[in-house]
Amino acid sequence: MFGCKRQGSKGVGRIIINSLAVALCLLPFVPGLRASAQPAGVRPPVLKDVGIDQLLNNQVPLNLEFRDENGRTVKLAEYFKDKPVILSLVYYDCPQLCTQVLTGLLGAMKGLPMTPGKEFINLTVSFDPREKPELAAAKRAEYLRRYNRPGSEEGWHFLTGDEVAIQALTKAVGFRYIWDPVSKQYAHASGIMVLTPQGKVSRYFYGIEYAPRDLRFGVIDASAGKVGSLADQVILYCYMYDPTRGTYGLVITRLLRIFATMTLVTLAALFFFLRRREKQKEAQWKTQHLAGNAP
Repeated sequence: MFGCKRQGSKGVGRIIINSLAVALCLLPFVPGLRASAQPAGVRPPVLKDVGIDQLLNNQVPLNLEFRDENGRTVKLAEYFKDKPVILSLVYYDCPQLCTQVLTGLLGAMKGLPMTPGKEFINLTVSFDPREKPELAAAKRAEYLRRYNRPGSEEGWHFLTGDEVAIQALTKAVGFRYIWDPVSKQYAHASGIMVLTPQGKVSRYFYGIEYAPRDLRFGVIDASAGKVGSLADQVILYCYMYDPTRGTYGLVITRLLRIFATMTLVTLAALFFFLRRREKQKEAQWKTQHLAGNAP
């Protein structure tokens, strides 16, 4: 739905509920929709340029300058060092959809065994050039309070910027939005992106809710396996990212491969254990036999 694909792993009921939520959020942009029926398959004119294009492996310009929540001029390169970056594009005065995107991200982060600033960086950027650092600071304080996880203060940043920098960033990640002069709001899609420490687009997650498992796998993938435990790596091996749906799906052949390997290892270990026991018994029998034949 206008780039806002839902994750299929949570059931048909949840898909319907979230689709309705996104539709309700977009109603202010299509006032004519309620007055007259639209031909099937025709997108309202105000939404024809709205969506998220998958630009996997595309490089984000790290020399772009923004302002952080304290009003300090910063380059994106400051946040792209040795950790993956979860990027959320919103505008802080958004009355509906942006709040749901950030709330969905917050819920997913609460389900992660990872913390911003330790395993990854969380970067929220406003695409409204009119917004100022004071508003960004207020939003950051609100979501850090709701997140309530010690040590995350240095890992979640809220940025604002000018039109040129915003356009360059949104274009690099395929995020398309427009200003609707009728509703006096931005029409935009919903989703988040995961970028590598080098600033390349690695994963897209659509909608307003994000499965903690998928987000965790996305962070591990973007880090090239440098984040997460050995168990995470084994589990991730059994899943594959589906770019069309923005989710991770179980790969049965890989799962069977792991079970087959575990079976072979178990059988080999059992064989060597039994062989060792047999040699011990043979050695014990020889010792007793020699002792019995001694004069």
